[in-house]
Amino acid sequence: MPKRHANLYEECFTMEALFEAYYRARAGKREKYSVMEFERELGANIVQLKAELDAYDPSDSDPSYQPQPYRRFMVTEPKPREIAAPAFRDVVVQHAIYAVIYPLFDKTFIHDSYGCRVGKGTHRANDQAQRFLRQCPDGSYTLQLDIRRFYYRIRRGILQRLLERKIKDRRLVALIMMFAESDSRFGVPIGNLLSQLLALIYLNPLDHYVKRVLKIKRYVRYVDDFILFGLSRERACQCRRMIEQFLRDTLGLELSRWTVAPASRGVNFVGFRTWRRTRYVRKHSLYRFSKSLKRGDVASLTSIMGNALRTATFAHLCRRIANERPDLIPRLPLYREVKHA
Repeated sequence: MPKRHANLYEECFTMEALFEAYYRARAGKREKYSVMEFERELGANIVQLKAELDAYDPSDSDPSYQPQPYRRFMVTEPKPREIAAPAFRDVVVQHAIYAVIYPLFDKTFIHDSYGCRVGKGTHRANDQAQRFLRQCPDGSYTLQLDIRRFYYRIRRGILQRLLERKIKDRRLVALIMMFAESDSRFGVPIGNLLSQLLALIYLNPLDHYVKRVLKIKRYVRYVDDFILFGLSRERACQCRRMIEQFLRDTLGLELSRWTVAPASRGVNFVGFRTWRRTRYVRKHSLYRFSKSLKRGDVASLTSIMGNALRTATFAHLCRRIANERPDLIPRLPLYREVKHA
């Protein structure tokens, strides 16, 4: 059995921890009205928040602390989905919880889980994918899989049991599960800081199944998109069936798609089309770049170029800027830095 941790609730919600959580929560958001409102009476708001949390009892029919209603809106990138934005005071509470429990769970995650983790991210996930492609034997295959509507299909009962394997503190687990509540039978809200960590915890058993039971040496996962490298075609098909059964029987999930392909064809992963020796950004990024270039949207161009910096696409983007909008070059520091390097 894994080590279980007690007395975490009090550690999360000291005055010092709540102030530190506030500073993290406001980072990059100080111009927002909700942040300015909270900051206007910062001391009183922190004291009030602590009082509510100290008195919180999950068995009460009307708990002293309850998250406020979410502000809901739709986004279309990278795909359409509803975002549930919590009130700022609840963001502070989530940061306080996250700071204490993230290190405990992060120790249990495999190295090659890259989504929503400190020091990981899409670029490092793609670096590892390319490294594994280079290690693939000639004639071998990759198996790429994606989980259908992952955040919307998380079973909260299973999630709570996974939390309880590490956290003894009943009050803390109950409070975390309040942030996991949604309007539907399954799923967690997209937009919560804690939802990112809960997603990592939920798919951690899958990672260990692939590594320990299937004995796959080359495996990369970014949230609900994951790849197994260097397999025979028969082994890839066998792993797909076993993973599909594990997801269904253990986590109540199902695949939306899967692909078995020769490693020589590369992989389409975390926003990049990657082969052993080169990589490009996806066509959708080029479409966004064209629109931003036409509008002269410097912020968007800077973001797209930063993402493409270590790909063969970057030189193409620079040529287009020079040919179509040279007037923007003085406002694009990344373009100038690379050109003058």
